[in-house]
Amino acid sequence: MNTTAASSVSNSAESSTRPDLPASYLDLLSSLIRSPSVVGAEHSFFRILQRELEERGAKVTWYEGVLVAQGNDPDSIMFSAHIDRHGLICTGPNEFQYAAFVAGARSDLLGNSVDEQLMRKILGRYESEPVYAYEPWSGAYRGRGTIDKAYICEYRNNLIFELNGMEHLVAGTPVAFVDKVKVTEEALVGQLDNVLTAAALVHLFECGFQGTMFFTAQEEAGKSWRYLLEWFRRFGGSTNQLIVVDTSPYPSLEIAKQQHLVLRNKDANAVFNAELTSKLVSLCEQHGINYQFKDKYVEALNATLVAQGGSPNSLGSTEMGRIIAASNGLVDGTTLQIPTSGYHTLAESAPLASVEAFIKILSKLSNIPA
Repeated sequence: MNTTAASSVSNSAESSTRPDLPASYLDLLSSLIRSPSVVGAEHSFFRILQRELEERGAKVTWYEGVLVAQGNDPDSIMFSAHIDRHGLICTGPNEFQYAAFVAGARSDLLGNSVDEQLMRKILGRYESEPVYAYEPWSGAYRGRGTIDKAYICEYRNNLIFELNGMEHLVAGTPVAFVDKVKVTEEALVGQLDNVLTAAALVHLFECGFQGTMFFTAQEEAGKSWRYLLEWFRRFGGSTNQLIVVDTSPYPSLEIAKQQHLVLRNKDANAVFNAELTSKLVSLCEQHGINYQFKDKYVEALNATLVAQGGSPNSLGSTEMGRIIAASNGLVDGTTLQIPTSGYHTLAESAPLASVEAFIKILSKLSNIPA
C-alpha cells in the first residue's frame, strides 16, 4: 500500500508483535554509534568501517571522502550511505562551532550564511549534553566534557558553543556527542543519521552481498556527492544505477510509523530514475511493506499551507538529487529511506518495523536471503 498525502494513515505499518532485528545488526549498530564520525573528521570512522567490512569478506578501497566496498559482482547493484554525524569542531580557546557549518564554509564571510532560524533551532538542541574529543585520524580519545552554553556571535553571525572540561583542546579538534543506541518496544533511539543505514549495508556483507557499496563523508555539509561523482567519473560505466539510503524526518514517531519505508520520485534538485523507483514499489507491495513518497507528502502539506496563506516547504535536497543533477547522465538512481522522528538530535527514533522492512528490501534487491 502506498500513502501519499499528509493525512494518510495505514494500519499495515503497525505490528501486533515486536519485530525481531538480527542480533548481529544490533551489535554492529551499537558498536558503530559509539565510534565518532563528526562532519569533516570522519577518517577514524572510515578505519573502523574498513575493518568491519574486510572481516565480512569485502574488498575495500579508500578514496578521499568515500570508502568503496565491493563483492565478487560489483556491477550487480550499488548502494550509498553517508557516515558523517553532527558534532562540534574547536575553532579557538574554549570556542567550538557546529562542524557542518565549518565544513561547508557557511558564514557571512563568504556570503553563504546559515539561516538564523536554523541556528536558533540548534541553539537549544544540545544543551548540557555530554561530549568527548578525539584525534580525527586515529580516533584517539582527547577528553570528555559537557556543553555549557551556545550563542550566536553578533560579529560573525555564527553559532558558538562553550564547553566545560575542554579548555585544553586546540583548534581543529573534533568533538562528538556521547551516544549509544537504545532499543525500546517500538523504536531504535540515538543519533541515528546516518549510522543506522550504514550499519545495515555492512550487515549485508555478512549475509553474502556481492555488489558495490559507497560510504561517503561530509553529506551534512553538502559535499558528499562530489566525492561520489569523482569515483563514478573515474571508474563508472556509461550508466550507473545507484540507490542512496538514509533516514527521512517526520514530525513525530506516530507519524513516522504510518509507513515502513520512504521513497521519492524527485527532490529539489532532480527527478529520480522511474524504473528503479518502480522496482522498489513492486518489492514493497510484493512483501506487504507500506511505503510513502516523500515528495508527494510534502506537496500535500504545501497545498494546505498555501491555502492557509503560508509559505510552501522545500522538497528537500538529497545526495541522490545532487549527483543526478551534476553528472550529466553518468549517474542515475533513486533513494530508499527509513522514516524517523527527532531528526538531527540524540533521540532520533526509527520504528523497529521500518528497520526490519529496510533490511528485507535491501536483501531482496541484492538477491540474498533476508
